[in-house]
Amino acid sequence: HTAFMKAVASEPALARALHRSYILRVSSDTDSFEFQVSEHLRLSGVYWGACALHLLGELQSLDAAQVVSFVRSCQRGCGGFGGNLGHDAHMLYTLSAVQVLALFGALHTVDAGRVMRYVASLQRPDGSFAGDEWGEVDTRFSYCALCCASLLGKLGDIDVAAAVRYVRACENFDGGYGCEPGGESHAGQVFTCVGALAIGGELGSVRSEELAWWLCERQTPGGGLNGRPQKDADVCYSWWVLSAMCLLRRDGWIDGEALRRFILSCQDEEDGGIADKPGDLPDVFHTFFGIAGLSLLGTDGVPPIDAAHAMPASVMEQLRAEQAAAASEGRPSPPPEFLTFVESAFTSRAEYDRWAAEMEAGREEAEGDRT
Repeated sequence: HTAFMKAVASEPALARALHRSYILRVSSDTDSFEFQVSEHLRLSGVYWGACALHLLGELQSLDAAQVVSFVRSCQRGCGGFGGNLGHDAHMLYTLSAVQVLALFGALHTVDAGRVMRYVASLQRPDGSFAGDEWGEVDTRFSYCALCCASLLGKLGDIDVAAAVRYVRACENFDGGYGCEPGGESHAGQVFTCVGALAIGGELGSVRSEELAWWLCERQTPGGGLNGRPQKDADVCYSWWVLSAMCLLRRDGWIDGEALRRFILSCQDEEDGGIADKPGDLPDVFHTFFGIAGLSLLGTDGVPPIDAAHAMPASVMEQLRAEQAAAASEGRPSPPPEFLTFVESAFTSRAEYDRWAAEMEAGREEAEGDRT
């Protein structure tokens, strides 16, 4: 480890200021092509950018009130969140919403029980979770459900045992996991499944040795990691692979120095941001996962990140302390008031009125279910 840290000191460093400027620039350039084509997943983009800034110690660069207002305005009457204003609710964006609110210490601004009713409604009899009302099933959604429940302190609102059984059914002969039983092993799915099992308290069920071998074989001669055999390295797998290895306590099985060099070689040293591969254009997705990979490596002054929840460790510590205090006092959280038109992210009064009516109808339906 000492030799590794000495080598780190003599090589290019993380371009922190440039990455901060890049994230802020792409977040505000609403006329860019990238901004327009990412409309459907805006909420996840907010998570990637905000979490990256938090790891850089620059979260205060964002307007917290504006971000929280946008996230809350993406909630639908069913309790879930869409990827943007007016978009249908989906499990992926519901997790992103919960993560962003946790980053800003604003989970109290949403009704956690209502969010979890949406999440629980998507669990199937076999323990799996659909992504939305249309029924696509994928282990990504199992992870999202468990992570949401954990962050909200409401794991008891879903059938964790059934969720875990389904995830375990997706394990393959090589120790890896697919998107469904029998699906091809893929590093992205491995993270979701190992993360889900860790949150569900069943990490011990993983065949750690076999899986760790499969994961460490994802490292390419250039130092980067790929998602499957015979594929090119990609910065995002610095997270998908290494987070799973950290949870399995096998992160020493890869060449961390070589991985760090690969991540830094993907930086845009003129305009900031991190790309998938050296020489490609950067984007917020890879910028976040590159920085998160450095966090897992413990280099470049990036603070620790929770490998199961993909959240800064400091945020998780604060969240758990608040949840423990609330539990010890036995105080129920009052449901928050809806956003007013002025507080919301809507620019049209008609759009806001439709949203508010849907939210009120959803609340009345939820209250009817409780009675």
